[in-house]
Amino acid sequence: MKVTVVSRGGRDILRGPLDLSDSATVADLQEAFHKREVLPVEAKTDSSRGSWIQKQTCCPQHQETTQNENNTNSLTVVLKDLGAQVSYRTLFFFEYLGPLLIYPVFYYFPVYSFLGYGQDRVIHPVQTYAMYYWCFHYFKRIMETFFVHRFSHATSPVANVFRNCAYYWTFGAYIAYY
Repeated sequence: MKVTVVSRGGRDILRGPLDLSDSATVADLQEAFHKREVLPVEAKTDSSRGSWIQKQTCCPQHQETTQNENNTNSLTVVLKDLGAQVSYRTLFFFEYLGPLLIYPVFYYFPVYSFLGYGQDRVIHPVQTYAMYYWCFHYFKRIMETFFVHRFSHATSPVANVFRNCAYYWTFGAYIAYY
């Protein structure tokens, strides 16, 4: 079967179609794609960066076949570039690192002392326990990320790192302040 790989705009990405067997899977398509030379240099992607679409139906599973409904000898597949990717372990590490470091900063160097409220500061045992439990919780989450969790997807877009870190770090600072 002849498989033509095009961009979302309809431009050919490869020089000529790929020759695949009729029972080829999406994993076979990806392997054949990455062995071939891509036309524009910026379109060269790693396997986790591209999403394959056939007739507006996504083919996420590697075992799914690339056969088309018309049983013709040619097929056009759209490659959607998902952008720069980062592993989920990296994403979760940076998400959890912020709250782990921010809470002790607020504990040892309270922000309100710069405003003139911290002259007679008293640290209650419950505040100390809260800091220890908070740090233990996020340390445990980091360890689980590296040693326990198995991720179904290998990567996540880089933009998720900034969004998720902003969420975790901001609310970590909010909780630590009070």
